[in-house]
Amino acid sequence: MAIGHATTQVLAKSLLAQQTQATLPITTTAQSPTTAPVNQSPQANTGQTQSSLEAKVRPSVIWVTAFDSKGNLLRTESGFFISPDGRFVTTAHAIEGGVNAVAKTADGGIYNVSGVLTVSKSADLAVLKAEVKPQKLLRFLDLNKTGELSADARVAVVGSALAGNEGAARETTITGQSSDRLEIAGTTAASSVGSPVVNENGDVVGIVASAGEKTIARPVAALDSVLSRVTADTQARWPQTAQTSPTPQATPKPRLLYAPAPSFPPGQSLPGQSGTGRFRLTFDPQGNVTNIQIATSTGNPYFDQAAIKTLGQWKSAPSQGWQATVPVTFKTR
Repeated sequence: MAIGHATTQVLAKSLLAQQTQATLPITTTAQSPTTAPVNQSPQANTGQTQSSLEAKVRPSVIWVTAFDSKGNLLRTESGFFISPDGRFVTTAHAIEGGVNAVAKTADGGIYNVSGVLTVSKSADLAVLKAEVKPQKLLRFLDLNKTGELSADARVAVVGSALAGNEGAARETTITGQSSDRLEIAGTTAASSVGSPVVNENGDVVGIVASAGEKTIARPVAALDSVLSRVTADTQARWPQTAQTSPTPQATPKPRLLYAPAPSFPPGQSLPGQSGTGRFRLTFDPQGNVTNIQIATSTGNPYFDQAAIKTLGQWKSAPSQGWQATVPVTFKTR
């Protein structure tokens, strides 16, 4: 830009201000003392009494409490461990809308739930993973592998000890069955939804799906079908996490709206007069220059003052506040 016999060259380079990022809460969990697994082998004694069956099965039955994205309690239902590494079964509706959960055992153990391994809304079954320490010997139940139950088969519904008397083992019979449901005689407490239905050996033959005067359970074959979706590479995750977590928004790059070139100061446009300096500008969120620092002087105080006077008039688009270092050169032709 020619001004009289002088040329001022201005080049602006912006440096975006650094921004902070927000982080999610961690759930701290506490682990219960080490206990022995329920089943050391698939073989079990038959003809167990109700008390011995309850003592064998009940420690593996848990309460599953799900929470929404704001940390509010959604619901609590029963479930049960099926492996020593913390896999457990409950109903699909127990965790619907949840982004976090804890599993509680009757002996005081509280386990954070890493997420869902697989879920089937049609079968109303979900398999999740609790965070279990490697040295923890978790009590779990075996699944019955002997096929369909006979008509009027004797079974027991075993709830969590956390439910008090409602969770006590209840002997009953299968009154009807199909490929996707078992009908169980007698009334079952609502707290038993998600509880295991076991045979006389303590093996799981079904999962309580609905309670009340008419109790419906999902047969273990339905659970086997759901479990077949879980592979060695399956990672536990909460399906709602991606929807409830805010998506980071890219910060728009600040742009200059008004950037006039500094004028040669009066009386300084003499032959051979020149100087180059660097000036650091700070812009507020409204785009106004709030501070100017001389990073490198031009070597001429008149040049420096002229640059500062003009640079103070610069305007940028609204932003989160930013800085720019501007080189300014005064040079005669």
